[in-house]
Amino acid sequence: MIRAAILAASALALAACNGAEVAGEEQVVLAPPAAAATPEVAPKPLPPLPVSSAPDADTKIGFVGELTQGGWIKGQVPADAVSVRLGEQELEVDQSGQFFAAFDRDAGSAAQLIALLPNGSTVKVPFTIKPREWNIQRVNVAKRGGGSSEAWWKKREPEWLAIKAAREKVTGATGWKQQFIWPVKGRISGHFGRQRIYRGEPGSYHSGIDIAPGNGVPFVAPADGVVVLARKGFSLEGNLIIIDHGAGLNSAFLHASKLAVTEGQSVTQGQYIGNVGSTGRSTGPHLHWGLKWNDARIDPLLLTGPQ
Repeated sequence: MIRAAILAASALALAACNGAEVAGEEQVVLAPPAAAATPEVAPKPLPPLPVSSAPDADTKIGFVGELTQGGWIKGQVPADAVSVRLGEQELEVDQSGQFFAAFDRDAGSAAQLIALLPNGSTVKVPFTIKPREWNIQRVNVAKRGGGSSEAWWKKREPEWLAIKAAREKVTGATGWKQQFIWPVKGRISGHFGRQRIYRGEPGSYHSGIDIAPGNGVPFVAPADGVVVLARKGFSLEGNLIIIDHGAGLNSAFLHASKLAVTEGQSVTQGQYIGNVGSTGRSTGPHLHWGLKWNDARIDPLLLTGPQ
């Protein structure tokens, strides 16, 4: 049933800005937050890692990135590779053999790149994903329902389906190859991965970063792409923009006061796309920027580096 799917997925849907911003709950913390392992400065990219393990072929595979939960890799495989996978996930590979992949906030400690070559041989590159200690707060209040009435779901269902359909669009964008820039600079009011435990019951983790430069401040596209969603009035996200960067990677921008782009429009890195606001479920003006690669949530700080 569609509603059952929405109920299961909405915990990690786009709306995730109502954690640390909720008034009154900061005074009921039972234990101090765990030491956040999300540094303000992203680690330096790894050097290319050449690997050759298949007979009778030059099968070097190289990649750079952040081998940690919420991290990413960009890499190169033989251009004639029949298929390339990260574990069980099939990767999109361009004509030159370049690819992008990422690791969810809760990814396991081991991963493996697997390339199938035309001669039938397989190249396997195992590597370790570094775990992170997330900012976890335990609070002595009951978890809120978040809106489960029939009337609320009647409005929410088409919104959720529109977001899902937008993320599934394939546009051929190539922004994933670029070095991402900040959509706007300002105080970081919410970090990726933080979570609250309500009397033993986990709440959803924060699926992006919140940037608070002030109400109405313009923000830009962090990389080239195609606008796959640009709509106003979502019950949780408010005014929402989603940009497809290609290769399964997309950006979502929540709570905007103004949308300056339309669906289907191509945008370039640094192009003005909207203004910061406090629409939807938000307790103050900020831009929630979420990055997603297929089903994996990515920490934007690990793609942009420090401001």
